[in-house]
Amino acid sequence: MILQSKNLFGFLYFLIPLFLITGPAVPDIVITSGVLFGIFYIIYQKEYENFIKLNLFRVSIIFWFTLILISFFSYNKTNSFLDSLIFIRLLLIPFFCYLVFFKDKKIFEKLLLFILVFVLFVNIDTLYQFINYTSKDGFKEDLLGFKSNWYGRLTGPFGDELIPGSYVSKFGLFGFAFLISIKKLEDNIIIQSLYLSLIILVCYVSGERMAFATFSLSLIFLFIFLDEFRKSITLSILIGTIFIFLAIYLHPFYNDFNVIESTQFHQGQKIEKFYKCENDTEKICSKIINIQPNFYEIIKNFSTSAYGEIYKLSYKMFLDNPITGIGINNFKYLCNSNELYKKLMVHYNCASHPHNIYIQWLAEGGMIVFISFILYLYYLVVFILKNTGDKKYKIISIAIILTMFWPIMSTGSLIKNWYGITTFFVIGLCLCLSKFKNNY
Repeated sequence: MILQSKNLFGFLYFLIPLFLITGPAVPDIVITSGVLFGIFYIIYQKEYENFIKLNLFRVSIIFWFTLILISFFSYNKTNSFLDSLIFIRLLLIPFFCYLVFFKDKKIFEKLLLFILVFVLFVNIDTLYQFINYTSKDGFKEDLLGFKSNWYGRLTGPFGDELIPGSYVSKFGLFGFAFLISIKKLEDNIIIQSLYLSLIILVCYVSGERMAFATFSLSLIFLFIFLDEFRKSITLSILIGTIFIFLAIYLHPFYNDFNVIESTQFHQGQKIEKFYKCENDTEKICSKIINIQPNFYEIIKNFSTSAYGEIYKLSYKMFLDNPITGIGINNFKYLCNSNELYKKLMVHYNCASHPHNIYIQWLAEGGMIVFISFILYLYYLVVFILKNTGDKKYKIISIAIILTMFWPIMSTGSLIKNWYGITTFFVIGLCLCLSKFKNNY
């Protein structure tokens, strides 16, 4: 019975890359039930010593305790204690992936293949939506019938969520790891390059700047340290760049408008779109649309951009509460309830979180949580580097970690369902990949 249950939950964890497309609810139910079973399983099988002996596991528990500790000093103790307590389910995901559900190499190989296929599907689906475009309505339905509610942004198969670039940037290198694990494909530069260049293109056209930037960063990292695959990586960057220039040059989305106004504010770029009139196709009609601001405008006027005001407020909260922070998941609560903080958001409403992992831990957890999180990342990297897998897979694992935890970027909140589940599930896959070896 216990073995059958393990196989069931292992299968559900296997499908998490698929479940993440449905939104946060299903993945959260799966990982929470899997964690509860995993706790029962390791106690029943008396395998808890395998967890306890890992430095990374001990640091994870210390990190969790610091979240609970600072909750005693938080402004909204209910929010802080609740989110801190249930955060343990996310911290345990990597260890159940590594020591229970994907411990068997054959199962993990199948998971890598599944991820490869699924990343390809997301790429194809998103590019179909990119092609399915009209100047009047913007990007229309994808293959599954989903349509973006934001003009100029792609959903791919994620419904209302604008995250296809983020998804393929996080999972894409696992597909690459599978390609180089197959003897017949290990030296196939063309297939490897086309696969990586497809991800580059999707990250760019999705409009997710951070996904594009961080995936590009991971490829540069691989170019430096993965010397036996430099030809593939170089060619993928070259092909990806050509794809992007062709998209910019040929796709009407980048060419059928005039910029009326460009500011750093949210949806601060006002453009006039031109298209053939429905009732008289010989005439040209137009409409005014607000889209996300130009990247240069954000950098030039960063202090008054949305990110600038959020980061400024976060920094103020940290300075006022440097040791224990304001409390986990207290950012929006305190911004709305404290007039001094609320006034710092001059042009925008209070955000739900600080939009940067490191800034969030500083503001909401103070130096106590921030230092424990840095220790967690340090032991995570050490664990991967010291693991028993082939060097190339450990390098890919580090590249993925670098992609997710690069400090200078906007991010989701680790305590929120979709982003937190994705991040810690990917960490679990990195742990498994770092012990992966070729059979030949």
